[in-house]
Amino acid sequence: MEEEQIREALNTHWRASAAGDVNAEHDIYDDDVICDYPQSGERISGRHNLQALRSHHPGKPSGFHVRRIVGAGDLWITEYTINYQGQSAFTVSIMEFRNGKVIHETQYFADPFEAPAWRSQWVQSGA
Repeated sequence: MEEEQIREALNTHWRASAAGDVNAEHDIYDDDVICDYPQSGERISGRHNLQALRSHHPGKPSGFHVRRIVGAGDLWITEYTINYQGQSAFTVSIMEFRNGKVIHETQYFADPFEAPAWRSQWVQSGA
């Protein structure tokens, strides 16, 4: 699959995810996809299970913003912010493609935090 096609598939995926369209959101995945959540130690095997898990999430996302997508070949990374019940989670999705479908995804989630005052002389806000 050409990189242009992968980027368009990713854009379609993230738009569908933001809109809550769980069918279109999961078109990008291979039937045998593996999705890892390292922070919780969970592994979801198969597109059907991944879609079912996301369809039954009790706190549906209320906002979604893709910050950037970078990648080449079969490895693509998306940085985005997702809002659940009034709280933002900064998220990184690492997707590996084979034959035009995602065969492995790893997602990392991080809560926002206040910047410590001691480092203010070296940083800018608004990243």
